[in-house]
Amino acid sequence: QVQLVESGGGLAQAGGSLRLSCEASVRDYSLYTMGWFRQAPGKEREFVAAIYWKGGGSEYAPSVKGRFTISRENPNNMLYLQMNSLKPEDTGVYYCAAIRFGSVTAAQRDYDYWGQGTQVTVSV
Repeated sequence: QVQLVESGGGLAQAGGSLRLSCEASVRDYSLYTMGWFRQAPGKEREFVAAIYWKGGGSEYAPSVKGRFTISRENPNNMLYLQMNSLKPEDTGVYYCAAIRFGSVTAAQRDYDYWGQGTQVTVSV
């Protein structure tokens, strides 16, 4: 069983930055492809970014590419999302997700494990 705990959310002004963290409780964390998703109020959850378990390749949603950076720290079972140049439309609950031996995928159905989420609010 994999447990994921997000942290680092909060309130930021437009143009500002936040760094989200996700700690995974699992023995072989390096074998999991990890992803970030978000859900804005009244909208469906959507893909943000993912990082491959093998080699660290990544993929981003077009709306965040060039502003957000996903990274991982395998020895400490950590996943990060550095968010720069924040916009009000980045507001939402951010979730991390995991799939063992998974390819880099934007499809929610491909992920087996999910955290509880952390709230990000960006003000104008």
